[in-house]
Amino acid sequence: MAAAFASPSVCINETLTDDELRSILTRLESDKDKEVFGLVCKRWLHLQSTERKKLCARAGPHMLSRMAARFTRVLELDLSQSVSRSFYPGVTDADLAVIAEGFKCLKVLHLQNCKAVTDRGLASIGTGLSSLQSLDVSYCRKLTDKGLLAVAEGCHDLRSLHLAGCRFVTDGLLLTLSRNCDNLVELGLQGCTKITDSGLADLVNGCHHIRFLDLNKCSNVGNVGISKVAQACLSSLKTLKLLDCYKVGDESILILAKFCKNLETLIIGGCRDISDVSVKSLASACKNSLKNLRMDWCLNISDSSLSCILTQCKNLEALDIGCCEEVTDAAFQDLRNDKTEFRLKVLKVSNCPKITVLGIGMLLNQCTSLEYLDVRSCPHVTKAGCDEAGLTFPECCKVNFTGSLSEPDVLV
Repeated sequence: MAAAFASPSVCINETLTDDELRSILTRLESDKDKEVFGLVCKRWLHLQSTERKKLCARAGPHMLSRMAARFTRVLELDLSQSVSRSFYPGVTDADLAVIAEGFKCLKVLHLQNCKAVTDRGLASIGTGLSSLQSLDVSYCRKLTDKGLLAVAEGCHDLRSLHLAGCRFVTDGLLLTLSRNCDNLVELGLQGCTKITDSGLADLVNGCHHIRFLDLNKCSNVGNVGISKVAQACLSSLKTLKLLDCYKVGDESILILAKFCKNLETLIIGGCRDISDVSVKSLASACKNSLKNLRMDWCLNISDSSLSCILTQCKNLEALDIGCCEEVTDAAFQDLRNDKTEFRLKVLKVSNCPKITVLGIGMLLNQCTSLEYLDVRSCPHVTKAGCDEAGLTFPECCKVNFTGSLSEPDVLV
């Protein structure tokens, strides 16, 4: 009798539409749960595959073709190779040809350390992936302007381009980017030593919205180029990296202070012509925005500019003044009269021989959020000395006395 009134069995695949199943899939938070979803049946596996947006892979042309057929809506593809575990040949031009043909929706492509990639492969990307918005080919050392020009000319919506270690790149690429990629906001040129002030001037003639610009170790960049960037991207520029750009001096910093009030990260380590005058101007102009400042080996920096930074830049989170040999405890004295709690999390004062335990003590009274303190090669700041003075470091703070601790990469 009970069996007569039992509800008829319902097949979920006959009841739910594809859109309803996709809605369920989007509500699964963990990647593991999404993978389990695909194990239910072939239909669910197909839906799970077509909804996947990101892939990390190590595959040759045949497998990439199969992946393109299965994962039809992928937006981000990461084929980067590890520096320590790179395999040869790894990603090749043939692989890039398959990607350009099969992953038409792709917007983000990572190819760091893919040593076998050449201009021919990049030409395929420029021809086939017109919707590409972000490309990272850092340390693909065979690339020249030829392949990258194809990308700049074919991918007009390009917004992020990273070329660290691509030493054959020249000003010609920056001119082409300016003419074709006016949405560019992020450009990494670390170690591209052929880039000059002229190229930067051409770049910002068309690209006015750059937020992130990495010119670390671009030794042919100087005050003229930085001035052009500062004036063209005055409201957008937030991160500027100029490590070891020895031609950059006070003129650049004063221009940045005048125009770039929203600057959050500035790397000027090794720019030895920068002095207190320009740094104090920058601290005053960017006091509400500046979060990360690296100026190690700026040998003309003294107590006056450091005191200005510490007392005015209340949102500063990371500061490196390593090897600034003129800095003394006096730089921290004004902190004693300041009732504001500092947000400083990372402080590096290695090789500052005139800083003592007394200065570190004054700093600790105000910087309760400190997470990393580098005092290596400071002869007057030792663990024994800090213990003897009764210094109390924040509970989560790592103090690097000898170089045995790994360093945070916030100021790289």
